[in-house]
Amino acid sequence: MTDTAKDPLETAEILWQLADLYSGKDDNRLREDLKSSEKKAAELRKRYDGKIGELLPAELLSLVTALEELESMQGRISTFAYLNFATQTQNPEAGAFLQQIKEFNSRISRETVFFELEWNQLSAEKAESQLASKELRHYRHYLTSLRRYAPHQLSRAEETLLLEKAPVGRSSWNNLFDKVMGQLKFGKEQRSEEQVLTDLYASDRQIRAQAALDLTDGLNSQLHILTHIFNTILADKMIDDRLRKHDSWLSSMNLYNELTESTVDVLVNEVTNRYDIVQRYYKFKGSLLELPELVDYDRYAPLPNLPEGSIVWPECRKMVIDSFNEFSPEMAEIGAKFFDQNWIHAPLVEGKRGGAFAHPCVPEVHPYIMVNYSGTLRDVSTVAHELGHGIHQYLAAKCGYYNSSTTLVLAETASVFAELLLFRAQLATLKDDQQKRAFTCQKLESIFATVFRQIAMNRFENLIHNARRDQGELSAADLAAHWLASQRLMFADSVTLTDNYGVWWSYIPHFLSSPGYVYSYAFGELLVLALYNLYQQDQEKFVPIYLELLKQGGSGDPYELLKPFDIDLNSPTFWQGGLKIIDDMLKEVE
Repeated sequence: MTDTAKDPLETAEILWQLADLYSGKDDNRLREDLKSSEKKAAELRKRYDGKIGELLPAELLSLVTALEELESMQGRISTFAYLNFATQTQNPEAGAFLQQIKEFNSRISRETVFFELEWNQLSAEKAESQLASKELRHYRHYLTSLRRYAPHQLSRAEETLLLEKAPVGRSSWNNLFDKVMGQLKFGKEQRSEEQVLTDLYASDRQIRAQAALDLTDGLNSQLHILTHIFNTILADKMIDDRLRKHDSWLSSMNLYNELTESTVDVLVNEVTNRYDIVQRYYKFKGSLLELPELVDYDRYAPLPNLPEGSIVWPECRKMVIDSFNEFSPEMAEIGAKFFDQNWIHAPLVEGKRGGAFAHPCVPEVHPYIMVNYSGTLRDVSTVAHELGHGIHQYLAAKCGYYNSSTTLVLAETASVFAELLLFRAQLATLKDDQQKRAFTCQKLESIFATVFRQIAMNRFENLIHNARRDQGELSAADLAAHWLASQRLMFADSVTLTDNYGVWWSYIPHFLSSPGYVYSYAFGELLVLALYNLYQQDQEKFVPIYLELLKQGGSGDPYELLKPFDIDLNSPTFWQGGLKIIDDMLKEVE
């Protein structure tokens, strides 16, 4: 029976069971998989190295299938090592084990790098002949998409050297960032990052102001390290882009997302052109809060009449699953598995990394979800968001390891759609008009964080990547200036950004782990608004088409996978449509 005094949110036992991967670092199966991976990699290299151009379609199928099995095994091992580390970043053994696995994967990749190099060196005629064969039908998109990297491919010696050094490159600096942030304590009470960030949503302005000060002081205490990490990763990417002849700092991310530069440019331009929505809202919020000046730490202040109180974990589960069930019983059934079969890690615990994520793991197992649950409405929305990812990953697993991995922009679609389902369901339960307005405002702020804030952060990345290339290493003051400049373009005079806020770029992991990633959130949110509009027009027709999109995983590029919805991603009008829905929501509450 739960002791509510010691466990008020009832999350203490909501811990993922990594035994579905391995029982521990000493698991015999893990040792066997490590040995088997090295043996298989060496055998594949010995058998096929230098012979890709000579293979018949059936032989190429045999090789690709073997490589997929090998990479899936690597994925299983890597997932275990990372998830084991994510909840205990202060544990030296967990960190050392993660580094060991990264070095192991580097050795495996050196053995198998021949395939992608030789496949991309085939003539277009030869490659098309192979891709047209019935034997390779299942891997057609995967093999085709590999060839998009051909112009950026280096020599075999260079690629091998980069793989050799990878474990002590960008990923190692990301590990250091996680360790620094995981061990950093804030304020007199020595609280975690998640606890301090939660206070920015407090109704008491003094609590918010103190949280902002505590966060700033904590970040400043490690600013020399964080600045060095940022500069190192900026330089690493600069060198990589130069070697691979990418046109801009964002080109490699667009290539990964299988999007044209023009699509991303249209998205960014249309969002920045509607910063007026953000400015109108925060001026309106300032008047509702009766504040003469809205300061950065007031942005997330709850509005009067917003439903209050902590939401215990069982209630969170019910709210999320019920909202999914109203849309699709199949979606709700899959979502329930995460709660019932220990696929989620929920409590706030010492040493756990901040934020939340869904990890796809490998098709043979299941995804895992990590949240830092503190019982707020925002946390419930986060659970729905990550479950959206998890359900997408679960459905796509049937495509196999290579075809299940979606581009980042479509990966965000499922998560944002899940959030919207939850919001609509929660809104329908409210009877009081003032509560509805406050609740809608909170949703607007969530949308702003996903659309406008992410594009403002994209503009920050644009500034710092180009500045690092043009002028060399950036100081903490340089980074703060770029951060404030990009944020002030969005807020204008609606929010006063203090000097303290200038250091808040330093705790955002996406800038380091996936440079250029953040626009995917805006892409996903605006796409979801368009999709939800279609859902409201014909619910019976929409649901199976939407679920089929999720089931297809990454077996096509975004343009191809979205064809059933008749969407033109290169049209400014399409993105303007999503922005108009946001504008209309604001007009309703105004």
